[in-house]
Amino acid sequence: MKIEEIPNINYAATYLMIDELVRSGVTFFCIAPGSRSSPLSIAAARHPKTQTVIHYDERGLAFYALGYVSATRKPAALICSSGTAVANFFPAVVETSKKKLPLILLTADRPTELQNTGALQTIDQDKIFGSYVRWQMTLPPPDEHVKSEVFLTTIDQAVFMSKNPMPGPVHINCQFREPLAPEPSDFNPAKSLESIQSHLNTNEPYTRYTTGGIKSDISSDNHLISILDNTKRGIIAVGKLSSKEEQNAVLSLSEKLQWPIFPDIVSGLRSFPHPNIIHYYDQLLSSREFCSQFSIDTVLHIGGRITSKRFYQYIEAQQPKNYITVLGHSLRNDPLHIVTLRIKSKVTDFIASLLPTIHPKTESDYLEFFRAASQKTEEIIDNFLSQQNTINEPAVARTISRLIPDLSGLFLSNSMPVRDMDMFAGIHNKHIEIGGNRGASGIDGIIASACGFARGLDTPTTLLIGDLAFLHDLNSLFLTKTISLPFVIVVINNNGGGIFSFLPIASNTSISDIFDPYFGTPHGLEFSNAAKMFGLYYENPQNITDFEIAYSIAINSKHSTIIEVKTDRNDNIRLHRELLKIYASGGQNPF
Repeated sequence: MKIEEIPNINYAATYLMIDELVRSGVTFFCIAPGSRSSPLSIAAARHPKTQTVIHYDERGLAFYALGYVSATRKPAALICSSGTAVANFFPAVVETSKKKLPLILLTADRPTELQNTGALQTIDQDKIFGSYVRWQMTLPPPDEHVKSEVFLTTIDQAVFMSKNPMPGPVHINCQFREPLAPEPSDFNPAKSLESIQSHLNTNEPYTRYTTGGIKSDISSDNHLISILDNTKRGIIAVGKLSSKEEQNAVLSLSEKLQWPIFPDIVSGLRSFPHPNIIHYYDQLLSSREFCSQFSIDTVLHIGGRITSKRFYQYIEAQQPKNYITVLGHSLRNDPLHIVTLRIKSKVTDFIASLLPTIHPKTESDYLEFFRAASQKTEEIIDNFLSQQNTINEPAVARTISRLIPDLSGLFLSNSMPVRDMDMFAGIHNKHIEIGGNRGASGIDGIIASACGFARGLDTPTTLLIGDLAFLHDLNSLFLTKTISLPFVIVVINNNGGGIFSFLPIASNTSISDIFDPYFGTPHGLEFSNAAKMFGLYYENPQNITDFEIAYSIAINSKHSTIIEVKTDRNDNIRLHRELLKIYASGGQNPF
């Protein structure tokens, strides 16, 4: 939109806001249709440097933006109308906040004179997202008394606060009076924008922010160095990492310390074939015999929370003398209240500063002990799954990990999919971008998040999801139309919530009559018609060989596909328990 084409004062304000976002590097806009938000939507659509995605469901749209930002690590903007449209952003705002990702929320609102009057689509939007946003502001309706600079500095502050000091969502609530459509008026855009004309002739933001840029240097921390040098048995637990550089840094540290690595699936290291990576640590920790043979002095926990519940049970039982966490933010990640040293640093800065100061260690017996046990566990899993007659959930996860192409994306739904991939993924020399909503760990918005993740990566992407999470977000299948490369949804349909069968409540005889309807929640649905409705290819393999064929074709195709794998919840819990017995039984224990 050219300045001379600006029809009225609403569009002058939104022109400045959208253009300032673009100047600040925010070019991806996710827009929900609406009337009150018309000035924002049209300004974004008309800007020559923006990319836009339109979706009718604000809840799914917000998760899509979250997925895109998690893949690109660049801020994106969300636009919606007033009322409950804004409230539908809330679940994704919570997840975005927990994942510490930059997101700009632009919500339209009625002007002050219509608040608390019963006007349609009017709710209290001021501070609606509470503590889950890093910064928030309500802008007054544009008029001749509001300086143009107000809109510029507000955007610049919002973009900065979305990234500093800790990334997260920010909220600008924008009040608009009529006219909302681009109707011409006696408004003079040249005169109105005269005070910022020199700014408009540049390509820079109106206000530039700088940060100190001070890197963490722990080379003089004698306490930390002493702990690492004097530890007899230590492990490196690795949660979410954000780059290949961080992954390589962790491997370098492990090689110098000669400590085993316990890698969570979202770390990106879980399937990497490095001798210090203990790929099946979760299964090892299920064996009492193994745990009794191995005690630890120090845990160095790098990155986010670990998926494995058994890891935390083991740590709580062990009570190691030192538990050190390394995170790039100031929040307390300490569910067991066991952390003895908390280091705020980027992973790469921490390790680069640490490596020259610690003495290299020789390979220990306990590291070789771990390697042998993990390798034996892999053999147990392969042998066990090869003997199964029916398609099953661990085999599906393992097959995906084996067949997924190098440099592609894998998005893991919460509940059983992320756990199965964490436990059963094979070992391969491939770089796979792993995504998942592991902040609040809900099962809502998974399809939308995976679609945004695929759009951001711009690579073939696989989503592994359960049936209830699939049903939660059925509307978001529409968003597969925004993806040009193959997008494969592998949905495990076990007719309900499979994870509840693993919880103590499943064996409580006092509620055996209500467990299935209230917790298992069987639905009796299959998803071929959902694929047909949204124009997706569909496969329903009956055995693991057919699944291998269907998945290989789908991930190498030029379209999006739903592969529905029907399993039985009772068979699934039986299979997992049989494997646990093998891990833990004295006669067949590999340890």
